[in-house]
Amino acid sequence: MLKIINEPPVNEWSAICKRPTLEVENCNNLVNDILLEVKQNGDAAVKKYALQFDKVTLENFKVADKLIQESDLNISKELKDAIDAAYTNIYKFHLPQLKDEEAVESTQGVRCWRKSIGISDVGLYIPGGTAPLFSTLLMLGIPAKIAGCKNITVCTPADKSGNIHPAILYITKKLNINSLYRIGGVQAIAAMAYGTATILRVNKIFGPGNQYVTTAKQIVSQQGTAIDMPAGPSEVLVYANETTKPSFIAADLLSQAEHGIDSQVVLVASNADIVNEVNKELQKQIDLLLRKEIAKQSLKNSKAIIFNNEDVAFDFINEYATEHLIIATDNADELCNKVINAGSIFLGHYSPESVGDYASGTNHTLPTNGYAKMYSGVSVDSFVKKITFQKLSTNGLKNIGNTVETMALAEGLQAHATAVSIRLKQLNNEL
Repeated sequence: MLKIINEPPVNEWSAICKRPTLEVENCNNLVNDILLEVKQNGDAAVKKYALQFDKVTLENFKVADKLIQESDLNISKELKDAIDAAYTNIYKFHLPQLKDEEAVESTQGVRCWRKSIGISDVGLYIPGGTAPLFSTLLMLGIPAKIAGCKNITVCTPADKSGNIHPAILYITKKLNINSLYRIGGVQAIAAMAYGTATILRVNKIFGPGNQYVTTAKQIVSQQGTAIDMPAGPSEVLVYANETTKPSFIAADLLSQAEHGIDSQVVLVASNADIVNEVNKELQKQIDLLLRKEIAKQSLKNSKAIIFNNEDVAFDFINEYATEHLIIATDNADELCNKVINAGSIFLGHYSPESVGDYASGTNHTLPTNGYAKMYSGVSVDSFVKKITFQKLSTNGLKNIGNTVETMALAEGLQAHATAVSIRLKQLNNEL
């Protein structure tokens, strides 16, 4: 089932690492048109595109507070308990990320420090599509709350009846978020980026999405709205050797393949026998899935790459820079030291990627499409800005004054030098 590539030379790696994309004509043009119309016509444009793309007629975007407060009644105790457990773990992992930094005395009498301030207005995009990803609201909402963001706007597409999944309502209540809107797609990104009569303009937008949503985020990021990262369709790469358990690997590959037809799964193996065993397991397991047709389409884009040399294998893995990396070997703790590019790493035989998606505590909003080379996953840091402070005593200014004057004059910026010298003259006159 997986296309097998044996010992590809380095000059072929770039082509192998290219992610699958849906054949969408004029994607950028379409997204730009939607963004512009929402910017100009606000709520009316949002309603138009909700009907056109989501097949839902919306009179009011905002979900009524009553529905949020009564969400406990519409969710099973089993799911509620699972969400509560995941919430606890995610909160525990993220809380220590918000730290007070100590002041540094860079020169005697010169104190410098930083302070983290929550971004005031943030927007969280929770994908709907073929599956309502309510877990993403935990992954984004918890660090936003820890960071101290004042206004949190959540957008997620409604079903054709205009309803939101009850788990999303329950998590919204648990996070004490008051602004939940039932819109999705490019129109949701536009509404948060530009603001409408109903929806507050935000400073930064978070959350994964399809190619349209990812493109919209990238465009608005050039127009004054920050984004977390260009997070697109999900992906996983598994490294396997002779210690690997093929049935586990097949299940891990399918757990990503079922996300969507543009998801990609990659197996990097130390020999062909492993690939053959994993392919047999894929055949056994795929027909048991409720989303088997989606998984089958995804696997058409997927690959198994054989590298006999372990170091070469990890050179390729770093070049691929996957969102999720599973090192499914006995010596995973040792091999992970070879990794420099990955969104999140899962070590050993009993760390399936799905635990990171839901409940281990780490964040599942991660860089895709090779962006792990330069982006980190979402954390509390993503929701704060860091302001620097400095305070100089009179002795401090005397200690670095000459340094500043010399450098400023060398750059031809006389007023910069004067701002120091005028103070030093006064101090000298007071002596």
